Amino acid sequence: MVKRIGSTMRKSRQKLSKNIREKSKVRISSFLQTFNDGDKVVLKVEPAYQKGQYFLRFHGKTGTIGGRTGTCYEVKIKDINKEKTLIVHPIHLKKVN
Repeated sequence: MVKRIGSTMRKSRQKLSKNIREKSKVRISSFLQTFNDGDKVVLKVEPAYQKGQYFLRFHGKTGTIGGRTGTCYEVKIKDINKEKTLIVHPIHLKKVN
């Protein structure tokens, strides 16, 4: 077996980049947003806050809220044929209308 080189943030420069005017700014309203079970959300990472971040393969995917664990939410997404559950901080989620 070949040893894996790199971390989970490897090759993610474009996904984790922000506009120059928005760098290091975190909106408090996105911290405090709440969701109900069954709400549709989009996984969109906030690069300035790393806690509660999901694996970047799932960036841009749409899922449904399954519940709450502590301050984070359980998001159920479909990855090819499997349904997977991610534990994500609300700062990395955006509600779909």
